[in-house]
Amino acid sequence: MADQKKKPLRQIDPPFVALGASGVATRTSLKHLTSGDGKVLRAVGAHLGSLASRDLKRRCADGLENSTDRWAERKRALTKESSSRWAGSITKASHDQWALSRRAQLAHIQGLEAGVKTIAHRLSQRVGEKGTKRVPGGYRSRQEWFAKARRLHVLEDRLAAERADREQGRVRVVRGGKKLARNRHNMESAQLTREQWRDRWEAERWFLAADGESGKRFGNETIRVTADGEVSVKLPAPLAHLANTRHGRYVLAAKATFRHRGDEWADRVSANRAVAYRIHLDVQRNRWYLTASWTIPPAKTVPIAQARTGGLIGVDTNADHLAAWRLDEHGNPCGEPRRFFYDLHGPAGYRDGQLRHALTRLLHWAHRRGLSLAIEDLDFTAEKTREKHGRRKRFRQLISGMPVAKLRARLVSMAAELGITVIAVDPAYTSKWGAEHWQKPLTSKNRKTTRHDAASVTIGRRALGHRLRRRTAPPHDDQSDRRGHRTAQAGDVIRGREETRPRIPGPRTRSVSPDAERTRATSASTTVRDAPDAQVRVQDPLLLTD
Repeated sequence: MADQKKKPLRQIDPPFVALGASGVATRTSLKHLTSGDGKVLRAVGAHLGSLASRDLKRRCADGLENSTDRWAERKRALTKESSSRWAGSITKASHDQWALSRRAQLAHIQGLEAGVKTIAHRLSQRVGEKGTKRVPGGYRSRQEWFAKARRLHVLEDRLAAERADREQGRVRVVRGGKKLARNRHNMESAQLTREQWRDRWEAERWFLAADGESGKRFGNETIRVTADGEVSVKLPAPLAHLANTRHGRYVLAAKATFRHRGDEWADRVSANRAVAYRIHLDVQRNRWYLTASWTIPPAKTVPIAQARTGGLIGVDTNADHLAAWRLDEHGNPCGEPRRFFYDLHGPAGYRDGQLRHALTRLLHWAHRRGLSLAIEDLDFTAEKTREKHGRRKRFRQLISGMPVAKLRARLVSMAAELGITVIAVDPAYTSKWGAEHWQKPLTSKNRKTTRHDAASVTIGRRALGHRLRRRTAPPHDDQSDRRGHRTAQAGDVIRGREETRPRIPGPRTRSVSPDAERTRATSASTTVRDAPDAQVRVQDPLLLTD
């Protein structure tokens, strides 16, 4: 075993400064709507939703043969039953949905290819043959081998079908969501009645979204929101008789007030800059919501050398918490590690709130210190297949439950608002080398360093451009440095690396203040302890000065 050559490490990508968000969105509830407002919104949403379903069907039928002429033909057909601006929003949404489905289809093909490759390799091994950490071995029994052989044929058939669909440009799309469509056949497990399911299904298939247009009044001619919060909707041609004001518009009784980013929204509306709106109904709460979104210029990123000035905070992402540790510019851990916990069990709204709260506390800590953040550029898309991890079901559930993409996107966007730079690093070997080189040295009697804390140190050191190993051991024959410099932290250009540690007055213990020696020298007690009624006399410190 000792003569076997170790597998070379994969190439480590250099760290880079993550780009900020290119768009923002804010949402508010439409309160005090009348029953007439609700009926009009339902009628408009249902009518435009049927047009959107029809247009998406035509877009999927065109496949790879879609062209500008076909797009113009579809838009003209929709304009007759709505308006030119509604038709533009619907066709754009259909194009975006088709492109998203194509990306999901490619990811599914890559997952099937990985599964087929793993099963084929393990079937080629002898039954019971042990594998290594890098290469899996054979299956444990003949029964498992037989079951996996059947599964290989199933995956190959699925892969062939997906490849054929991709070559022809065919995608599978469900307006309203595949999960909700499947709940129709599992009412009891979904805890829904037929009427409740129908209400949700219809609301999800409505279409009440309009893109903004710069130069037009208040930035949007279709769904218009004035600076004082008045909301009006341009009705489609078949529903123009429902208008309560001129030019076929319907004005809602509710006033829109955006608490989050309200000043930015007001500035854009006052300057007639483009703002996109979406009106949707939350069936469970029976509330109408208005979402405003617009694009912003990408924040100017600072050079990575400037982001490293003064050190940074390394952050390790885990299934239930963020482990963070502050490092100075030389890569040395400073202070105590911090952990920001969150709970990812429960509904989506609860999980999102937990994640947002943990990131807020982390960013506030970094903002107070004036430091950048270093985080791993994680991507588990190719790591979730059960064929790769086999019986490690808990591990597959662990990595599947980590919202790495959502966490990274939210962290970058929130950090841009506070002016905090985020450095993304390659995640290779950070946990392994952190536990090997940093966990034990950083553990003391009063501090228990976890594997995740040590990983945050290695992440920070990689972002700073240092090696992940800590200070190397001295020579084995003596304590001199005749074999060369024995530290892996400070380079040749660092001034003062060979100097002695500066003298700090006072005893070097944690229980006594460093200024205790100077305090005792300047204030001497002359208490006479033998006399019980003696008064305490303290000599004037000014008499000792020269």
